[in-house]
Amino acid sequence: MITVAGGTGRLGSLVAAGLLERGERVRVVARRARQLPDGAEFVSADLRDPSSVAAAVAGSRVVVSAINGLDPQAGESPAEVDRDANLLLTAAARDAGADLVLVSIIGARPGSPIEVAAMKHAAERATREAAGLDWTIVRSALFAELWRDILRQTAARSRRPVVFGRGENPINVVSVADVAQVVVRAALDRDLRGRVIEIGGPRNVTMNELARWATGSERPRHIPRGVLRASAVAMAPVRPAIARLMRQSLAMDTADLTYDASAARAEFAWLPCHDVVGQAVSTRTP
Repeated sequence: MITVAGGTGRLGSLVAAGLLERGERVRVVARRARQLPDGAEFVSADLRDPSSVAAAVAGSRVVVSAINGLDPQAGESPAEVDRDANLLLTAAARDAGADLVLVSIIGARPGSPIEVAAMKHAAERATREAAGLDWTIVRSALFAELWRDILRQTAARSRRPVVFGRGENPINVVSVADVAQVVVRAALDRDLRGRVIEIGGPRNVTMNELARWATGSERPRHIPRGVLRASAVAMAPVRPAIARLMRQSLAMDTADLTYDASAARAEFAWLPCHDVVGQAVSTRTP
């Protein structure tokens, strides 16, 4: 049995489907049974509750953590999900005698201006330090499809997408389907235990270029950085999830989020490399 925590999400649903296609028994763990692949077992669990997590992974030979705390509608933070829930999953996988595949983020480090990256670093450290646990860490760039959908939503009425900040800062994006392929392989190939695999896209692009790719618009609307800073401060006491998104948007408009995939592809020649953004953006050297 391979258990996919977060198996109804954008990445987790693809991972679960990929494992099922390879004839694996798959258990999907989430709060609600939405986008459940045919043939998967479903277990509803609160991943912040130790007893709930232990029951969800019981009998697993591999546990895949594809969870994240970025959804403002969920009422959870990266600290609660990407750090604390992953700490519980790590302990539960070890106690169940299962391997763990942890999905993290490229640039995970303490003190990162991207909160989720700092929380993923804490989860990575706990995974590495868990005695008796066999693990693989998959670090991913930002999902191109996630930002495509966000930009399309903001453009729904005016047909002009909203870009937070200047939109000129290069960032790396990757196809979520490519990440799912890597996670499936990591779950099945025990030769990858103890390894960190990074999967990024073939090019770095700006948010303005992503907006053009997502919507065809050459004239996105911009929310100035000063407004983002002020909004983050004003919203923090009443809408912490929105304030968190404002801070993340500001960091994405200013921090170095570029990535050169050449070293990872030299180490893992089998890494997929689809240019999902394509010719809709100007070619850049990654």
